[in-house]
Amino acid sequence: MKYIILIILFFLVISFRPWNSFTKEIQVEKDSIPQDTLAVAVHDLFTNEYSDLVETKRLDQTIERFMNQWEIKGASLAIMKDGKLIYSKGYGYADEENEVKTDVNHIFRIASVSKLITAAGIMKLVENGILSLDDKVFGEEGILSDTTLYAPIKDKRVNNITVENLLRHQGGFTNRAGDPMFCPVDIAEKMNVPAPADLNTIIKFVLSRRLGFTPGTSTCYSNVGYGILSRVIEKVSGKNYEEFIQDSILIPAGCYDMHLAHNLDKDRYFNEVRYYEQSDADLIRSCDGRDTLVYRSNGGNNIEALYGAGGWVASPTELLRFLSAIDADDSYPDILTKESVETMTKCVKNALPLGWMNTNNQGDWWRSGTLAGTSAMLKRQRDGFCWAFITNTSNWTGPRFPHKIEGMMARAMDRVKEWPDRNLFDPDYCKAFEDGKKLLANEKGVQAHPVHPDNI
Repeated sequence: MKYIILIILFFLVISFRPWNSFTKEIQVEKDSIPQDTLAVAVHDLFTNEYSDLVETKRLDQTIERFMNQWEIKGASLAIMKDGKLIYSKGYGYADEENEVKTDVNHIFRIASVSKLITAAGIMKLVENGILSLDDKVFGEEGILSDTTLYAPIKDKRVNNITVENLLRHQGGFTNRAGDPMFCPVDIAEKMNVPAPADLNTIIKFVLSRRLGFTPGTSTCYSNVGYGILSRVIEKVSGKNYEEFIQDSILIPAGCYDMHLAHNLDKDRYFNEVRYYEQSDADLIRSCDGRDTLVYRSNGGNNIEALYGAGGWVASPTELLRFLSAIDADDSYPDILTKESVETMTKCVKNALPLGWMNTNNQGDWWRSGTLAGTSAMLKRQRDGFCWAFITNTSNWTGPRFPHKIEGMMARAMDRVKEWPDRNLFDPDYCKAFEDGKKLLANEKGVQAHPVHPDNI
C-alpha cells in the first residue's frame, strides 16, 4: 500500500511542476530524436485521459452545456500557455452512427483557418527571395501569365492585382452573385465544362467578369482570392500546393497530420470525423452535376477545389503546434522570421491582416472558419494563452458561430483556477505518463488509469 501511495505522489509531481526541473532530478532517458523532427503526429502521443483533471471539470461542463445547447455532435479543444500544450481533449462523438467518441487525434475540416496556412506559405516564399508582396498576379508580367488558363481578362484592372491585395482581400472580387467557390455546378455550366468546376475553371470564370472595385481601394472577403494564391504558390515553388505547404511549412513546424480534405464521407481520412448539419438543413444538388440531392458537407460543396481558401483538415493540437511556429515567440523555433510575423499581424487601416481574420496592437490574434458541417476558431491571447476549438457540426448561425465559441471559451477558461504546469508537446512527459500507468496496473487490484487529484 505504501508503494502505491508513493507512485501516486510521483505522478502528482509530474502533472503539476515544470518539466525541466523534474527531469534534472530523476534523469529520465531522453529520446535521441527532437520533437520537431518526429515522424509521428504530436496528437498521437497522448489521449483524452491526459486531460481528465479535477481542476478543469468546470471547463468541461461549460463546453458540454454549450454543445448540448447548439446540438453539436462532436468537438475538440487544445489549449497552450507560453508555448506549452497544457490541455487537449475531444468531446462528444467523432462518428455518432458508429459510436466513435472524439479523441485528441481526430482531425476536422478547418475551413477558412486554412487561409492562415496559405499566408504562411506565401511569406516563406517571400523570405526565400522568389516572391514579393508587390508582385503582379495576372497579365503579361504577372505570375499567372498563362493565357491558356487565365484568359480572356474582361476587366483591365485585374492586371494591377498584387499578391498583397489577395492576402488582404483587396483584389476587387465580390460575392454579389454568390461566392464562386461554392457554385461548382453553375460555373461549370456557364464555362461549358463537366461539373464540378475545378479551381482553374473558377478563376477563369471570375476573370471573365468585371471586378467589384479597383484593387487595393477597398476590402471584400474573398475565398477566390486565396484560391488564386494557391496557384501562385504552385507556380513560384514548382510544387503542387499541398506538397509545398507540407514540406516547407507544416513539417518544419512539427505538424505531420494535416492534409487537404475530400468531398465525400466515404473518402475521409481514417482518423477524420464525420460531419453533421443542423436538423433542418436543406439538401442541394450534388457538386458533380448529378440530379441527386445531398448535404453540403457530403458532396454538395466542392471542398476539393478550396485549396488554400478552406481545404485543410487538422486537429486543434496540431493547429497550436503550427501557431507556435509563426508567433515570433522564442519558446518554440519559428519557421518564419520576426519580420514576416510582424507583416502578417500588422494592423492596416481598412484592410484585413495577412491570413488572420483580426489582430490588434495588444497581441490578440484570431482566425475563424465555417463550412457546412464544421466551425473552427483559433485564438492567440495577450495573456499568453492560445487555444483552438473545432466542431464537426454546423448550425443556422453560419459564420457568426465562431464568435459564440469565443464567448463560450472565455467563460470556460475563467472557471479554471489552476492550470497544470506541463507540456503535452514533450514526448518524454507522455512516455513517463504511460510508464506510470503500467506500474499501477502491475500492482494488485489497481486499474491502469492516469493519476490525478480526483482519483486519490
